[in-house]
Amino acid sequence: MSDQKQKTVVAGALGECVHVAGVIHFLRLAQAAGWRTVFLGPAVPVEQFVAAAVREGADLVGVSYRLTPETGELLLGEFAEAADELHAAGVRFAFGGTPPLAERARALGFFERCFDGSEPVEAVVAYLKGRDHTVPTEADYPQTTVERILWKAPFPLLRHHFGLPTVEATRQGIERIAEARVLDVISLGIDQEAQSNFYHPERQDPRRIGAGGVPVRTPDDYRALYAASRRGNYPLLRTYSGTDDFIRLAEMYVETIHIAWCAIPIFWFNQMDGRGPWDLEGSIREHQRLMAWYGEQDIPVELNEPHHWGMRDAPDVVFVVSAYLSAYNARAFGVGDYIAQLMFNSPPALSERMDLAKMLAILEMIAPLTGPDFCIWRQTRTGLLSYPLDLDAARAHLAASVYLQMALRPHIVHVVGHTEAHHAATADDVIEACKLARRAIENALAGQPDMTADAAIQERAAELVREAQVTLAAIRALADPGVPDPLIDPATLARAVTSGLLDAPHLRNNSFARGQIVTRIDPRGACVAVDPTDGRPLSEEERIARLGIPLV
Repeated sequence: MSDQKQKTVVAGALGECVHVAGVIHFLRLAQAAGWRTVFLGPAVPVEQFVAAAVREGADLVGVSYRLTPETGELLLGEFAEAADELHAAGVRFAFGGTPPLAERARALGFFERCFDGSEPVEAVVAYLKGRDHTVPTEADYPQTTVERILWKAPFPLLRHHFGLPTVEATRQGIERIAEARVLDVISLGIDQEAQSNFYHPERQDPRRIGAGGVPVRTPDDYRALYAASRRGNYPLLRTYSGTDDFIRLAEMYVETIHIAWCAIPIFWFNQMDGRGPWDLEGSIREHQRLMAWYGEQDIPVELNEPHHWGMRDAPDVVFVVSAYLSAYNARAFGVGDYIAQLMFNSPPALSERMDLAKMLAILEMIAPLTGPDFCIWRQTRTGLLSYPLDLDAARAHLAASVYLQMALRPHIVHVVGHTEAHHAATADDVIEACKLARRAIENALAGQPDMTADAAIQERAAELVREAQVTLAAIRALADPGVPDPLIDPATLARAVTSGLLDAPHLRNNSFARGQIVTRIDPRGACVAVDPTDGRPLSEEERIARLGIPLV
């Protein structure tokens, strides 16, 4: 509304109704959407309501009533008669109340929109922004990631993985999820054969069909899944970048599912973790080529890199360094819109203070990379390995984790379903998880305390930034003479792993990484490298010196 005269909304509770929590929430959303708001309070008589609308020059009048439907219906009829001249003059009227009364209010034919409390917040925001979609079409929902982020703000996009053992079951599930209008981005979880051998049927193992996700085998499978999403809130689709034939897959993803963004690692999905045919250095080169390709298509790129170290119990500083390398490489290879993935609870034993500090360190380090041609979008998620098996406890963990993540004001919340430790999410599981996350998000946006101001969090974040700079200097020292930029040089990056500079305890007996580092959760709840003999924490200078790597 910046290019127009600010519009005014007047709202209150009608008659003898004193319940105004819904009215206040509506006005808060209106204010955030650019409206001038006037709160009339509880129990406003009909004539005072109408007089206030005239006095304030209302463009929109919000009426609330939450008592007996029969009484409310008569009162709303009286109100409609009294406000008829305003209605005829073009003033808009909206009603909010209980579902039974909202149904009766709709039947009056006077109110432009009736809200019964079941609507997602973004539907109310869309209405206030002039993009109402009571009967939605694809045109009502932006179909690119950045447009949808800006459209939905201040609420983050919700993303969730979904993929069942058959294409048909997945197709039906996508229809159900889309119709529920709770999820903005469906990340297709495809099986390992689809990731590794989509274009190599001779390499496919029939015994692995559906292992880890939906067994898509043809472009038409993808087209069918995309068609299933064309309903409800028309969610975006995306999927894994694959572990071979990267650009050929990318071209097919763009053509079939209009991929919302691509997720690419630097060091993973190859021979090192057993998920692809490429060796370490070769896969780094291929991943960089893929970043450049998506950058040329003006499609956002996420580097799903740091949490792979964290889930393998790497120290926090390695997590932070890999996150910086991710953003640095994305910018270097032409990505314009970069999605910084910030997986909490990795490893699961981190304290919330130290987890948040680690994320703040990452954001501080990558912020200087932003510029006219490189925009960073924050995406948070709950740790894959952190869910308890008990589903009630898992629900609580999901909500608590998302609430903590909101301290970073993410643009995207990747909802990791509460069933993660028990079974692959069904459509109903996805819908439930999104509702849990949405409530935590709404609570946070209503006035969450600034947890980032905690002194212990700030101290740890600064410590991690200092330590990460030491590690980055050591990576640069590994480069051959004449390498113009070691931080994007595949040989240097591979050497950072093979030398033990980037390492994790779970990589023991790995053919590329050393797996010799030992880590512990310290009394603060941070994950740190320690001396394997006495458990004493090691600074990065000391750890790197033991590897024989010079610092420059």
